[in-house]
Amino acid sequence: MILNRRVLNRTTLERQLLLSRSPMSAAQAVERLVAVQGQEVDAPYIGLWTRLASFTQDDLTTLLYGKQVVRGSLLRGTQHLTLADDYVWIRPLVQVILARTRQAAFGRATAGVDVEELAALAREHLTGRTLTRPQLRDLLLERWPEVAPIALGFSAQALLPIVHTPPNGIWGKGGATPFTLAEEWLGRPLEPAAPVERLVARYLAAYGPASVMDVQAWSGLTRLRAVMEAMPGLRRYQDTDGKVLYDLPGAPLTDADVPAPVRFLPWFDNLIVAFADRGRMMTAEQRKEVCVGAMIFPTFLVDGTVGGMWDLKDGVLKVEPFHPLSDGVMAELAEEGARLLAFAGVEEGSMTWLPPRSSAPSSPMSG
Repeated sequence: MILNRRVLNRTTLERQLLLSRSPMSAAQAVERLVAVQGQEVDAPYIGLWTRLASFTQDDLTTLLYGKQVVRGSLLRGTQHLTLADDYVWIRPLVQVILARTRQAAFGRATAGVDVEELAALAREHLTGRTLTRPQLRDLLLERWPEVAPIALGFSAQALLPIVHTPPNGIWGKGGATPFTLAEEWLGRPLEPAAPVERLVARYLAAYGPASVMDVQAWSGLTRLRAVMEAMPGLRRYQDTDGKVLYDLPGAPLTDADVPAPVRFLPWFDNLIVAFADRGRMMTAEQRKEVCVGAMIFPTFLVDGTVGGMWDLKDGVLKVEPFHPLSDGVMAELAEEGARLLAFAGVEEGSMTWLPPRSSAPSSPMSG
Protein backbone atom coordinates (compact mmCIF):
# COMPACT_ATOMS: atom_id res chain seq x y z
CA MET A 1 0.00 0.00 0.00
CA ILE A 2 1.31 3.43 -0.97
CA LEU A 3 0.81 6.31 1.46
CA ASN A 4 0.92 9.85 0.15
CA ARG A 5 2.34 12.72 2.17
CA ARG A 6 -1.03 14.02 3.25
CA VAL A 7 -2.01 10.69 4.81
CA LEU A 8 1.37 10.51 6.51
CA ASN A 9 0.94 14.07 7.72
CA ARG A 10 -2.52 13.54 9.18
CA THR A 11 -1.61 10.20 10.74
CA THR A 12 1.45 11.69 12.41
CA LEU A 13 -0.51 14.71 13.66
CA GLU A 14 -3.13 12.39 15.17
CA ARG A 15 -0.51 10.36 17.00
CA GLN A 16 1.19 13.57 18.13
CA LEU A 17 -2.07 14.89 19.66
CA LEU A 18 -2.10 17.81 17.23
CA LEU A 19 -5.39 17.31 15.38
CA SER A 20 -7.36 18.06 18.53
CA ARG A 21 -6.20 18.81 22.04
CA SER A 22 -6.15 15.60 24.03
CA PRO A 23 -7.81 15.00 27.43
CA MET A 24 -4.66 13.06 28.46
CA SER A 25 -2.78 14.04 31.58
CA ALA A 26 0.69 15.55 31.27
CA ALA A 27 2.24 12.25 32.36
CA GLN A 28 0.26 10.30 29.78
CA ALA A 29 1.32 12.72 27.05
CA VAL A 30 5.00 12.49 27.99
CA GLU A 31 4.65 8.71 27.85
CA ARG A 32 2.97 8.88 24.42
CA LEU A 33 5.75 11.09 23.05
CA VAL A 34 8.39 8.76 24.60
CA ALA A 35 10.72 11.65 25.43
CA VAL A 36 10.09 15.39 25.12
CA GLN A 37 12.96 17.52 23.82
CA GLY A 38 14.23 19.73 26.65
CA GLN A 39 17.16 21.69 25.24
CA GLU A 40 15.22 24.88 25.91
CA VAL A 41 13.78 25.03 29.43
CA ASP A 42 10.32 26.34 28.51
CA ALA A 43 9.91 24.28 25.33
CA PRO A 44 8.45 21.11 26.94
CA TYR A 45 5.80 23.23 28.64
CA ILE A 46 4.70 24.79 25.36
CA GLY A 47 4.90 21.44 23.58
CA LEU A 48 2.48 19.92 26.07
CA TRP A 49 0.23 22.99 26.18
CA THR A 50 -0.26 22.86 22.41
CA ARG A 51 -1.27 19.18 22.62
CA LEU A 52 -3.43 18.97 25.76
CA ALA A 53 -6.89 20.24 26.58
CA SER A 54 -6.24 21.33 30.15
CA PHE A 55 -2.52 21.68 30.75
CA THR A 56 -0.99 24.14 33.20
CA GLN A 57 2.62 24.91 34.00
CA ASP A 58 2.10 23.39 37.45
CA ASP A 59 1.19 20.04 35.88
CA LEU A 60 4.70 19.46 34.51
CA THR A 61 6.46 21.18 37.40
CA THR A 62 4.72 18.84 39.84
CA LEU A 63 5.83 15.81 37.84
CA LEU A 64 9.45 17.00 37.86
CA TYR A 65 9.52 17.70 41.58
CA GLY A 66 7.67 14.44 42.24
CA LYS A 67 10.30 12.45 40.30
CA GLN A 68 7.70 11.02 37.94
CA VAL A 69 9.37 12.87 35.05
CA VAL A 70 13.13 13.42 34.83
CA ARG A 71 15.39 15.55 32.65
CA GLY A 72 18.67 14.28 31.27
CA SER A 73 20.70 13.31 28.20
CA LEU A 74 18.89 10.67 26.17
CA LEU A 75 17.98 10.48 22.49
CA ARG A 76 20.70 11.69 20.13
CA GLY A 77 22.70 12.58 23.24
CA THR A 78 20.54 15.67 23.83
CA GLN A 79 18.40 16.85 26.74
CA HIS A 80 14.99 15.22 27.06
CA LEU A 81 12.21 14.87 29.60
CA THR A 82 10.80 11.39 30.02
CA LEU A 83 8.85 9.37 32.53
CA ALA A 84 11.06 7.92 35.25
CA ASP A 85 9.66 4.52 34.29
CA ASP A 86 11.00 5.02 30.77
CA TYR A 87 14.27 6.69 31.71
CA VAL A 88 15.47 3.61 33.59
CA TRP A 89 15.49 1.47 30.42
CA ILE A 90 16.04 4.08 27.69
CA ARG A 91 19.15 5.57 29.29
CA PRO A 92 21.17 2.31 29.10
CA LEU A 93 20.02 1.79 25.50
CA VAL A 94 21.40 5.15 24.39
CA GLN A 95 24.70 4.91 26.30
CA VAL A 96 26.42 3.97 23.04
CA ILE A 97 25.21 7.27 21.52
CA LEU A 98 26.44 9.32 24.46
CA ALA A 99 29.83 7.61 24.40
CA ARG A 100 30.15 8.20 20.67
CA THR A 101 29.13 11.85 20.99
CA ARG A 102 31.59 12.39 23.84
CA GLN A 103 34.41 10.87 21.84
CA ALA A 104 33.65 13.01 18.81
CA ALA A 105 33.49 16.22 20.82
CA PHE A 106 36.15 15.67 23.48
CA GLY A 107 38.14 12.58 22.50
CA ARG A 108 41.19 14.60 21.51
CA ALA A 109 41.01 16.80 24.63
CA THR A 110 40.83 13.73 26.89
CA ALA A 111 43.30 11.55 24.97
CA GLY A 112 45.38 10.90 28.08
CA VAL A 113 42.43 10.25 30.38
CA ASP A 114 41.23 6.80 31.40
CA VAL A 115 37.49 7.26 30.87
CA GLU A 116 36.61 4.44 33.25
CA GLU A 117 38.61 6.17 35.96
CA LEU A 118 36.91 9.47 35.09
CA ALA A 119 33.48 7.88 35.38
CA ALA A 120 34.35 6.21 38.67
CA LEU A 121 35.76 9.40 40.18
CA ALA A 122 32.78 11.46 39.00
CA ARG A 123 30.42 8.91 40.54
CA GLU A 124 32.36 9.10 43.80
CA HIS A 125 32.08 12.88 43.87
CA LEU A 126 28.34 12.76 43.15
CA THR A 127 27.39 9.96 45.53
CA GLY A 128 25.07 11.32 48.17
CA ARG A 129 24.94 14.86 46.82
CA THR A 130 24.11 17.10 43.89
CA LEU A 131 26.81 19.19 42.22
CA THR A 132 26.58 21.70 39.41
CA ARG A 133 28.53 20.97 36.26
CA PRO A 134 31.17 23.62 37.17
CA GLN A 135 31.53 22.18 40.68
CA LEU A 136 32.07 18.65 39.37
CA ARG A 137 34.38 19.93 36.67
CA ASP A 138 36.58 21.66 39.22
CA LEU A 139 36.83 18.52 41.34
CA LEU A 140 37.84 16.48 38.31
CA LEU A 141 40.42 19.12 37.41
CA GLU A 142 42.28 18.26 40.60
CA ARG A 143 42.99 14.86 39.07
CA TRP A 144 43.52 16.03 35.47
CA PRO A 145 44.67 19.68 35.65
CA GLU A 146 46.07 19.54 32.13
CA VAL A 147 42.71 18.70 30.51
CA ALA A 148 40.33 21.34 29.14
CA PRO A 149 37.76 21.93 31.92
CA ILE A 150 34.76 21.78 29.59
CA ALA A 151 35.82 18.32 28.40
CA LEU A 152 35.77 16.94 31.95
CA GLY A 153 32.34 18.25 32.87
CA PHE A 154 30.65 17.08 29.70
CA SER A 155 32.48 13.74 29.70
CA ALA A 156 31.05 12.96 33.13
CA GLN A 157 27.57 13.77 31.86
CA ALA A 158 27.99 11.37 28.95
CA LEU A 159 29.59 8.53 30.93
CA LEU A 160 27.19 8.44 33.87
CA PRO A 161 23.37 8.31 34.11
CA ILE A 162 22.89 11.84 35.42
CA VAL A 163 19.63 13.75 35.77
CA HIS A 164 19.21 17.49 36.13
CA THR A 165 17.04 17.99 39.16
CA PRO A 166 14.58 20.82 39.79
CA PRO A 167 14.43 23.75 39.91
CA ASN A 168 16.53 23.18 36.79
CA GLY A 169 14.14 22.54 33.92
CA ILE A 170 11.25 24.38 35.57
CA TRP A 171 9.49 27.09 33.54
CA GLY A 172 11.68 30.17 33.46
CA LYS A 173 14.48 28.66 35.58
CA GLY A 174 18.02 28.81 34.21
CA GLY A 175 21.38 28.89 35.94
CA ALA A 176 24.07 26.28 36.44
CA THR A 177 23.03 22.73 35.56
CA PRO A 178 22.81 20.39 38.57
CA PHE A 179 24.14 16.83 38.32
CA THR A 180 22.49 14.07 40.35
CA LEU A 181 23.02 10.35 39.93
CA ALA A 182 19.83 8.99 38.39
CA GLU A 183 19.75 5.90 40.62
CA GLU A 184 19.87 8.06 43.75
CA TRP A 185 17.23 10.53 42.55
CA LEU A 186 14.85 7.77 41.48
CA GLY A 187 15.66 5.38 44.32
CA ARG A 188 16.09 2.40 42.00
CA PRO A 189 18.61 0.91 39.61
CA LEU A 190 18.51 1.25 35.84
CA GLU A 191 17.42 -1.62 33.57
CA PRO A 192 20.41 -2.39 31.33
CA ALA A 193 18.99 -5.16 29.17
CA ALA A 194 15.94 -3.66 27.44
CA PRO A 195 15.59 -4.83 23.84
CA VAL A 196 15.94 -2.12 21.22
CA GLU A 197 12.68 -3.38 19.69
CA ARG A 198 10.90 -1.87 22.69
CA LEU A 199 12.13 1.60 21.74
CA VAL A 200 11.29 1.08 18.06
CA ALA A 201 7.72 0.08 18.92
CA ARG A 202 7.26 3.13 21.16
CA TYR A 203 8.55 5.37 18.37
CA LEU A 204 6.18 3.92 15.80
CA ALA A 205 3.22 4.35 18.14
CA ALA A 206 3.96 8.06 18.42
CA TYR A 207 5.46 8.91 15.01
CA GLY A 208 4.73 6.15 12.53
CA PRO A 209 4.48 5.07 9.82
CA ALA A 210 8.20 5.70 9.39
CA SER A 211 11.33 4.42 7.72
CA VAL A 212 14.38 2.85 9.29
CA MET A 213 16.27 6.10 8.68
CA ASP A 214 13.54 8.03 10.49
CA VAL A 215 13.83 5.87 13.60
CA GLN A 216 17.61 6.20 13.53
CA ALA A 217 17.45 9.98 13.13
CA TRP A 218 15.09 10.29 16.10
CA SER A 219 16.91 7.92 18.43
CA GLY A 220 20.52 8.38 17.38
CA LEU A 221 20.91 4.59 17.21
CA THR A 222 22.26 2.89 14.09
CA ARG A 223 21.99 -0.49 12.38
CA LEU A 224 18.27 -0.78 12.98
CA ARG A 225 17.32 -2.12 9.56
CA ALA A 226 17.88 -5.76 10.51
CA VAL A 227 16.11 -5.16 13.82
CA MET A 228 12.99 -3.72 12.19
CA GLU A 229 12.90 -6.24 9.38
CA ALA A 230 12.91 -9.02 11.96
CA MET A 231 10.26 -7.53 14.25
CA PRO A 232 7.20 -9.79 13.98
CA GLY A 233 3.94 -8.31 12.76
CA LEU A 234 5.12 -4.87 11.67
CA ARG A 235 3.10 -3.55 8.75
CA ARG A 236 4.95 -2.35 5.67
CA TYR A 237 3.90 0.50 3.46
CA GLN A 238 5.59 2.59 0.81
CA ASP A 239 5.66 6.34 0.38
CA THR A 240 5.25 7.94 -3.03
CA ASP A 241 9.02 7.76 -3.56
CA GLY A 242 9.04 4.00 -3.03
CA LYS A 243 10.61 4.12 0.42
CA VAL A 244 9.57 1.35 2.83
CA LEU A 245 7.70 2.58 5.89
CA TYR A 246 6.99 0.48 8.98
CA ASP A 247 4.13 0.65 11.44
CA LEU A 248 2.66 -1.27 14.34
CA PRO A 249 0.12 -3.96 13.48
CA GLY A 250 -3.39 -2.57 13.73
CA ALA A 251 -2.25 1.03 14.11
CA PRO A 252 -4.86 3.15 12.31
CA LEU A 253 -4.16 5.59 9.50
CA THR A 254 -5.85 8.97 9.47
CA ASP A 255 -7.82 10.18 6.48
CA ALA A 256 -6.14 12.80 4.32
CA ASP A 257 -9.18 15.08 4.49
CA VAL A 258 -9.31 15.44 8.29
CA PRO A 259 -8.95 19.16 9.09
CA ALA A 260 -5.85 20.28 11.01
CA PRO A 261 -6.00 23.39 13.22
CA VAL A 262 -3.19 25.90 13.53
CA ARG A 263 -0.73 25.04 16.28
CA PHE A 264 2.35 26.71 17.76
CA LEU A 265 5.31 24.33 18.22
CA PRO A 266 8.26 25.23 20.47
CA TRP A 267 12.00 25.05 19.95
CA PHE A 268 13.15 21.52 19.03
CA ASP A 269 9.62 20.11 19.01
CA ASN A 270 9.37 16.32 18.76
CA LEU A 271 7.35 16.53 15.57
CA ILE A 272 10.07 18.44 13.74
CA VAL A 273 13.10 16.42 14.87
CA ALA A 274 11.61 12.93 14.66
CA PHE A 275 12.27 12.16 10.99
CA ALA A 276 15.19 11.94 8.63
CA ASP A 277 12.77 12.81 5.82
CA ARG A 278 10.72 15.75 7.08
CA GLY A 279 8.74 16.08 3.86
CA ARG A 280 5.48 15.21 5.59
CA MET A 281 5.86 18.41 7.63
CA MET A 282 7.73 20.97 5.50
CA THR A 283 9.36 21.67 2.16
CA ALA A 284 13.11 21.38 1.66
CA GLU A 285 13.33 25.18 1.48
CA GLN A 286 11.47 25.56 4.77
CA ARG A 287 13.71 22.99 6.44
CA LYS A 288 16.73 25.16 5.65
CA GLU A 289 15.10 28.02 7.56
CA VAL A 290 13.77 25.97 10.50
CA CYS A 291 16.64 23.53 11.01
CA VAL A 292 19.89 25.50 11.13
CA GLY A 293 22.84 23.45 12.35
CA ALA A 294 21.88 22.03 15.73
CA MET A 295 19.06 24.57 16.16
CA ILE A 296 15.39 23.85 15.51
CA PHE A 297 13.43 27.09 15.59
CA PRO A 298 9.84 27.43 16.87
CA THR A 299 7.26 26.98 14.12
CA PHE A 300 3.53 27.20 13.61
CA LEU A 301 1.42 24.77 11.62
CA VAL A 302 -1.15 25.75 8.99
CA ASP A 303 -3.26 22.96 7.56
CA GLY A 304 -0.97 20.52 9.31
CA THR A 305 2.36 21.65 7.86
CA VAL A 306 4.91 24.29 8.78
CA GLY A 307 3.55 27.71 7.86
CA GLY A 308 6.23 29.90 9.42
CA MET A 309 8.24 30.66 12.54
CA TRP A 310 7.56 32.59 15.73
CA ASP A 311 9.29 34.00 18.75
CA LEU A 312 8.13 35.32 22.12
CA LYS A 313 10.33 37.94 23.73
CA ASP A 314 9.68 40.87 26.05
CA GLY A 315 5.95 40.31 25.89
CA VAL A 316 5.77 40.41 22.08
CA LEU A 317 4.81 37.36 20.03
CA LYS A 318 6.41 37.77 16.60
CA VAL A 319 4.83 35.69 13.83
CA GLU A 320 6.70 35.31 10.55
CA PRO A 321 4.85 33.37 7.84
CA PHE A 322 6.77 31.66 5.09
CA HIS A 323 4.02 32.56 2.63
CA PRO A 324 0.98 34.84 2.41
CA LEU A 325 -1.85 33.66 4.67
CA SER A 326 -5.58 34.02 4.23
CA ASP A 327 -7.58 36.28 6.52
CA GLY A 328 -9.18 33.20 8.08
CA VAL A 329 -5.83 31.61 8.90
CA MET A 330 -4.50 34.87 10.31
CA ALA A 331 -7.54 35.15 12.55
CA GLU A 332 -7.05 31.59 13.74
CA LEU A 333 -3.37 32.26 14.43
CA ALA A 334 -4.24 35.44 16.32
CA GLU A 335 -6.67 33.52 18.53
CA GLU A 336 -4.16 30.73 19.19
CA GLY A 337 -1.42 33.29 19.76
CA ALA A 338 -3.52 34.98 22.43
CA ARG A 339 -3.87 31.60 24.17
CA LEU A 340 -0.10 31.14 24.01
CA LEU A 341 0.51 34.56 25.56
CA ALA A 342 -1.95 33.74 28.34
CA PHE A 343 -0.29 30.39 28.99
CA ALA A 344 3.11 32.07 29.14
CA GLY A 345 1.75 34.49 31.73
CA VAL A 346 2.17 37.57 29.55
CA GLU A 347 -0.68 39.74 30.79
CA GLU A 348 -0.24 42.65 28.40
CA GLY A 349 1.40 40.90 25.49
CA SER A 350 0.94 41.69 21.85
CA MET A 351 1.40 40.03 18.45
CA THR A 352 3.53 41.40 15.63
CA TRP A 353 3.17 40.09 12.09
CA LEU A 354 6.31 40.05 10.00
CA PRO A 355 6.06 40.01 6.19
CA PRO A 356 5.99 36.62 4.45
CA ARG A 357 9.40 35.31 3.38
CA SER A 358 8.47 34.08 -0.08
CA SER A 359 5.71 33.17 -2.47
CA ALA A 360 6.86 29.58 -3.12
CA PRO A 361 4.52 26.62 -2.44
CA SER A 362 3.31 26.90 1.13
CA SER A 363 3.14 23.20 1.86
CA PRO A 364 5.01 20.00 1.04
CA MET A 365 1.64 18.77 -0.28
CA SER A 366 1.33 21.62 -2.81
CA GLY A 367 3.23 22.84 -5.84
